[in-house]
Amino acid sequence: MSRILIVYYSRKGENYWNGSIKNLSRGNTEIVAEMISELTGGDLFEVDTVKSYASDYYTCIDEAKKELREGARPELKQYMDNLDGYDTIFVGYPNWWGTMPMAMFTFLEHYDLNGKRILPFCTNEGSGMGGSERDLKQICKGAKVENGLSIHGAEAAGSRGKVETWVRKFV
Repeated sequence: MSRILIVYYSRKGENYWNGSIKNLSRGNTEIVAEMISELTGGDLFEVDTVKSYASDYYTCIDEAKKELREGARPELKQYMDNLDGYDTIFVGYPNWWGTMPMAMFTFLEHYDLNGKRILPFCTNEGSGMGGSERDLKQICKGAKVENGLSIHGAEAAGSRGKVETWVRKFV
């Protein structure tokens, strides 16, 4: 039986939500990651940056845009020792400026992902997967990147059926 990891970045606090700003106690991506863990029995790992993003949503998206333009690799609070015991890795993130937050690039580039299967899932308010699947194929050398799952962030908590249908295609 394959060992499964669900690695994700999620934003709590102010988020764009159906055309307005809403304060979330749990991020949308975290909610979906937990669903995947429940469905698969996979281990969860939350990516977190050393330097926190601004609590104000609009300031945060400006910071994220600057990181993307600069190709930044934000420092992370921690890494897993290795990913050797995992052959299937679900990778979750919000869509920030058409791709993953740069913290996910930092995390993924830290490991040899050769031979791994990558299953991306993304929360967003209408922008879908953006270019994140293409970016994952570039940075996850030697891995098989499967077609991802896009979840409308405001519907994350009610998306279990959609998540389960997608997960069952792969595990």
